[in-house]
Amino acid sequence: MTPDEATDITAITQLVVRERESRDLCCWKRMADCFHEDATVDISWFKGSGKEFVEASRGMFERGMRAKHRLGPVLVTLNGDRAVATLSAIIDIPEEIDGVEMTLSAHCLMVYRVEKRDGGWGLMSFGAIYRRDEFVPAIPGQPVSFPVELMQKFRPSYRNLSYSLELAGYDVNNDLPGEDRPETVAAVMAEIFGWAGLPVPD
Repeated sequence: MTPDEATDITAITQLVVRERESRDLCCWKRMADCFHEDATVDISWFKGSGKEFVEASRGMFERGMRAKHRLGPVLVTLNGDRAVATLSAIIDIPEEIDGVEMTLSAHCLMVYRVEKRDGGWGLMSFGAIYRRDEFVPAIPGQPVSFPVELMQKFRPSYRNLSYSLELAGYDVNNDLPGEDRPETVAAVMAEIFGWAGLPVPD
């Protein structure tokens, strides 16, 4: 690794963490500054431009859905002025289900396309590969009744997240990349790494 590559990897890592932390701290301008003008976002509850995603995130917060993120280390795969950044993450969302305080924890791999323009790195896309999720009561041992038949219509990799989002009035895309459908994971990884001119890790 050359010194310039190390500098770029550090800058990309900070960019990815800055975008997520800005979301959690409601620093909306700083969050928007992380995206290039033509960036796209495609996740469970939103599909559109990076700038629209920031405004939708503000709207979600104002509606009372206060998601926070636990982030793992960022892995950057660099190829000149393009890169792929990935990190394992857990999205924690406070909920009340059947009168019981709960925390929804959704486990995923976050994936970013990143590009350097005019000497600075910016996000070109943000997406996620969904793994699993669960509800945990704030006070252990409290029983909760879930509508089993309703929840069975959702994907196993993000079933509880889908239920939570639907309760909040969001339309959920049921065809996102998830580990319950390995072919969707292979497709998104091929697209993202191909965009950066990189081979898919094997």
